[in-house]
Amino acid sequence: MAIAGTLLAGCGEDDFKNEARAPVREALTGVIQDDAVTVSPSKLGAGPVEITISNQTDANRSITLEGESIVEREGPVAPGDTATIQKTLAPGSYEVRAGSRRAVRKEIRPAFLRIGKERKNSNNDLLLP
Repeated sequence: MAIAGTLLAGCGEDDFKNEARAPVREALTGVIQDDAVTVSPSKLGAGPVEITISNQTDANRSITLEGESIVEREGPVAPGDTATIQKTLAPGSYEVRAGSRRAVRKEIRPAFLRIGKERKNSNNDLLLP
């Protein structure tokens, strides 16, 4: 009886909440060139993202992700090297810029991300951590 009472006391409704897991992290890739920054895909649903950007210019570049209430900077990124930004993005518009400490003749055009409504949760996806 004592063991059964202990087991029943340990079973409560508030002990386990079956909340939805976050959407699967979406991998985006980008490149910094002398004239523009590109990121692909540029349109996706809200949720966690991992943006990996390669610097294909001949100078160190810093990377800035800005939009909504986020300002995230990474770098400097050496020529031929990559950097990664991991964030959870809410719906809205975001800009990915590449900067430099030295003056340049022509500014590098930023990439724009359009983030739509939230992606579905990952409750039914297998082999996730």
